[in-house]
Amino acid sequence: MTSARIHNSRLIRAVYLVGGFAALILAVVGIVLPVLPTTPFVLLAAACFARSSKRFHDMLLANRIAGPVIHEWVEHRSIRRQVKRWVYLLLALSFGSSMLFMPSGWHQGMLAVLGVALAVFVWRIPVRDTDAG
Repeated sequence: MTSARIHNSRLIRAVYLVGGFAALILAVVGIVLPVLPTTPFVLLAAACFARSSKRFHDMLLANRIAGPVIHEWVEHRSIRRQVKRWVYLLLALSFGSSMLFMPSGWHQGMLAVLGVALAVFVWRIPVRDTDAG
């Protein structure tokens, strides 16, 4: 995996650092909110930290949950099959439970459409089996 390439400008590094923390906060919020995706924000945080802070970038890569997903994406532009299955399960659980609390059929339909759209988006992400080298 390529190492972090820190930007030369202090101002730009600060902007990237703030963007990285904002993306990380949105990723954490996305864990509990069904419509907000988590993984893209984690990847964005990793990209921002790679340009702003080697320390925070390395901490994110060392994380036992986010680290392997980031490594897989950076090295192979794919996700593992097991991760994809978890995404589908959590997507179904979060959207399904959210639809139960919606009072109107219109809101339930809107959530169903969003859930299907997210499932199609995830389906289009390439899968690489870990034993494929």
